[in-house]
Amino acid sequence: MSVIFQVIVAVLVFGLLIFIHELGHFTVGKLSGMRVNEFAIGMGPALFSWHKGETQYSLRALPVGGYVSVEGEDEDSSDPRAFCNVMLWKRILFVCAGAIMNLLLGFIILSILVGMRTTLPTTTISEFHPDPADGAAAVSNEKLMVGDKILKINGTSVFTSNDITFSMISDRDGVVDFTVLRDGQKLEIPQVQFKMDTAEDGTRLINLDFYVYSAEKTFLNSVQYTVLWMFSIVRQVWLSFLNLITGNFTLAELSGPVGVSTVIGQASTAGLKTLLTLVGFITVNIGVFNLLPVPALDGGRLIFLLIELVIRRPVNPKYEGFVHAAGFILLMGLMLVVTLNDIVKLF
Repeated sequence: MSVIFQVIVAVLVFGLLIFIHELGHFTVGKLSGMRVNEFAIGMGPALFSWHKGETQYSLRALPVGGYVSVEGEDEDSSDPRAFCNVMLWKRILFVCAGAIMNLLLGFIILSILVGMRTTLPTTTISEFHPDPADGAAAVSNEKLMVGDKILKINGTSVFTSNDITFSMISDRDGVVDFTVLRDGQKLEIPQVQFKMDTAEDGTRLINLDFYVYSAEKTFLNSVQYTVLWMFSIVRQVWLSFLNLITGNFTLAELSGPVGVSTVIGQASTAGLKTLLTLVGFITVNIGVFNLLPVPALDGGRLIFLLIELVIRRPVNPKYEGFVHAAGFILLMGLMLVVTLNDIVKLF
């Protein structure tokens, strides 16, 4: 029963995030006067569908995506309400709307999570702890001190404790450069050595050997923390994308729908707070990922619209179609590789 419950939760979460994303496109399309031909949740053959006005609403068999089909989005059309014929600002807003909805949902979830906390974590070191494996003293406290407020890690600014965790797990050699605020003075502390742990798949990760203080929660610092936490997650998506391109992260470390579904299912048994945290991270990731300047994604389409804004005429649809088709093929190839990797991890 537990496995069935986890699967149901994973499908519902995916369905919700897809629905929210496509609802953004659909709402802006309708409000902008575009002709919306179909609003579909899922991919593949339709399980059932119905018409209301000019729009077909569909629930499809594979819960791995969805789409809003607008007249003239991918081809020329003489319909004055077609995507290709409406004002440019409406098309830009339509393309961005799905990601904006995901980001808005993420902010709401993060606000709820902050509201559930009794205190808020800071970026100031409170104590060091020994290596749980052998009880040896913390290595990093040879250079870092209790009371140090961490400002940067390896040159990347730190705003929340979440930034500390991400920056540390992104490091591969265990030698980390810090910028801290100590007794009112800004100090550069280079080459702080940390012990490294090796995961089952061979990935080496830093053993983070310090804790940070928690601060009393007020309305103002709760709002501030939520905004900074949101910004932190958005930045992490971009940094992860750059790490993937530069080879600091490997394809083996990525997760596709199978891997994410597995984690969602596991989180559903760990309590509401854990599940909400994961869903918040995922929906922000979906929003930011869709705005990356990658062909076939919303961000790729946005680039062509911005080019049109600059040169005052649309890019030749034939060339744009080739670019998006190539991007779609590459994305599907990446999805296949990542999904196969997820399946291998299950066994």
